[in-house]
Amino acid sequence: MHYLKTNTCNSAQVVNNQNTQHLIAMQNANCLGVILAGGLSSRMGQDKSQLMHNRDNISMLDYSKKLLKSSGIEHIITSGDKHQVADIIPQAGPVGGIYSVLSHFTGPVQPKGLLILPVDLPLMSAKALTELRIKGELSQKATYFTDSQGSNHHIPLYLPNNAYLALFLEQAFQNGFLTSQKNASQSDVNSFTKSNIKNSHESSPKSKKNGPSIKQLLSKVPSQAITCTHDSALFNTNTPQQWQQANQYL
Repeated sequence: MHYLKTNTCNSAQVVNNQNTQHLIAMQNANCLGVILAGGLSSRMGQDKSQLMHNRDNISMLDYSKKLLKSSGIEHIITSGDKHQVADIIPQAGPVGGIYSVLSHFTGPVQPKGLLILPVDLPLMSAKALTELRIKGELSQKATYFTDSQGSNHHIPLYLPNNAYLALFLEQAFQNGFLTSQKNASQSDVNSFTKSNIKNSHESSPKSKKNGPSIKQLLSKVPSQAITCTHDSALFNTNTPQQWQQANQYL
């Protein structure tokens, strides 16, 4: 019995060591891939991350991982309550997912940048993501796509992990929790209170998000837009009808 217990402890230690090594590798990554899969999928009626990508015959979550790996990303993490990094703040949108991921890394060493991909882009290509990452890394600016009509698509997004981002997230989430309602003021960055978080647990799926938008984030950090070669790559699928439409091109 003693032998079996020792073996079990050793196995657990190996797993813990592997997890620690993986976390250290992600902390030191030049660019960490982040898949946003924390939405409620209320309009789709089912978990979008588990929809099957017709061309590759894999789930949208696995397809998103494949895209990031093919675009040169070695380390990938998935944000969402059902995935690797649970939301710290319920229903805080994409920025809340980014905040949760970065909060996952304690200490001064953090990924130098993030390549952020939502889980609902079945027509996105690795080539487009590679261009987004390279132009973002070279300029050290938050980088997103515009389509041929000039419309902005704020995610996918290359996001440098710098002082601008840290300040924005601190103001949006951390300072808000310490501010009482009577002293809270309206600004470009939303302020949040403990009562906001409590109420969010009781809110309906259609209630307002408890976090700032990507657009608000981009207004506070150095950013640039680049044109996506193919508009179809930016087609996101929020409803069954949009999913069927996308599948016609797969």
